[in-house]
Amino acid sequence: MKIGVVIADDQALVRGGFRVLVDSAPDMEVLGEAANGAEALALARLHRPTVMLMDIRMPVVDGIQATAQISVDPATPDVRVLILTTFDLDEYVYAALRAGASGFMLKDTSPEELLSGIRIVAGGDGLLSPRMTRRLIQEFARRPEVKRADPALLDVLTEREREVLEQVARGLSNSEIAAELNISPSTAKTHVSRVLMKLDARDRAQLVVIAYDTGLATSR
Repeated sequence: MKIGVVIADDQALVRGGFRVLVDSAPDMEVLGEAANGAEALALARLHRPTVMLMDIRMPVVDGIQATAQISVDPATPDVRVLILTTFDLDEYVYAALRAGASGFMLKDTSPEELLSGIRIVAGGDGLLSPRMTRRLIQEFARRPEVKRADPALLDVLTEREREVLEQVARGLSNSEIAAELNISPSTAKTHVSRVLMKLDARDRAQLVVIAYDTGLATSR
């Protein structure tokens, strides 16, 4: 079964380029194109794609607002949003993840990296580099007015699972977590899966936000 993709960008040439690239992959197909966030939401409801490639700066409804609506819409529970933008700004990363995005990539990424990113997000993993997670931690730290989640939310986790969550929040992969905690990659993967289930999180990107909101990512 192919990965269904919807492309949302206000520039027709950009959409066309992404369409050619995605359609060239044997395991993907483009289901539709949107020129603004409102159209993106409509296409998400119509096609229920696996991945929505979402630009941030669009007319009518911007990408952040559209992502937030898609993430809470009961008609689009399994649509994962991968933000694509030309702007590598802290505020955008912060807002995109808070809105429910599963990943964040720059438009100048290579074609191979973009296709890989789509596959990663489609597979249920969040896509956020360690560099971006470090900057996101700094963003949370300088925003004392942000409403925090109750740290008791993490009480359902074992001590090892809390350690794994902390490493996820640093942007580490399963193999990197395994090396950091001196466990096997398969064990690390099992722990991440259990943390996702216990915290009712959609993917690793959402785990990152939970770790910051509860103070786990900044408490050590």
